[in-house]
Amino acid sequence: MTTTVSRPELEVAPVTATSGGWLHELRAIGIVWQRDMVRMKADPARMVSTLLQPLLFLFVLGAGLSAAVRGGTGGADFKTFLFPGVLITGILFTAVFSAISIVWDREFGFLREMLVAPISSSSIVIGKCLGGATIATVQSILIIALAGTVHVPYHAGLMFGLLGIVFVTSFTMTAFGLVLAARVKSVQTLMPMVNMLLMPLTFMSGSLYPLGAKAPQWLDIVARYNPISYAVTSARTIVIHNLPADNPTRTLFTGLTWLGWPVPAWLDVIVVAGVGVALLSVACLLFARTE
Repeated sequence: MTTTVSRPELEVAPVTATSGGWLHELRAIGIVWQRDMVRMKADPARMVSTLLQPLLFLFVLGAGLSAAVRGGTGGADFKTFLFPGVLITGILFTAVFSAISIVWDREFGFLREMLVAPISSSSIVIGKCLGGATIATVQSILIIALAGTVHVPYHAGLMFGLLGIVFVTSFTMTAFGLVLAARVKSVQTLMPMVNMLLMPLTFMSGSLYPLGAKAPQWLDIVARYNPISYAVTSARTIVIHNLPADNPTRTLFTGLTWLGWPVPAWLDVIVVAGVGVALLSVACLLFARTE
């Protein structure tokens, strides 16, 4: 004998599909940025450790170079000259490493989950760039706080100007890191590649020595094609112009030139920002085709 049991109809929960649009993409950018902020807050040791290199450059290398060149600088404080270069180069590795953390996301499968979400891959890339730029800028605040120890004045315009340059530079370098991370699948491969690329960019930017007539001609030419040179020069211009008119450190500074025309600081920043936009576009294209 067969018994038929009637069952009520199962209720289906309503599902609201996203309508997309630019507000939806902005929210996605904010979530990716917020995730990087949470990771930064959860790992304070990372922030402290990344300060070691710029502090060594500024106080150990700076003290050694100051003693070595004291007789030929006319009384200029080489550590004051060194400060903007150390500030910029100190955030390069932080920005790039913030970007290549996406390689770990790929290995753990989180990147695939983000890419299949109903958002564009460009929103993920932009969010990562903003996150990396924010982390590096926060780190730079700790270095800027030490400006007075190397006789850099605490002027409000100077401080905010340096922070603006740091943010633009960090955004550009994070985009650079994302371009690398888009195709390199292994952290073991990516780390030595980053060191191989960042070290020449650092040492050929004029961050640790004067350019112009005081540098070899070939190095001065290479510096004009190095975007980090423009970031260093713009930061150094702001610092030098806020020093007293009779400060001998001013004599160490020579800005970049194009066919003999001195490049102004605002154009230096535009060059760095333009490179960042170009790298961001490349990263968006690469991530749109990845996975």
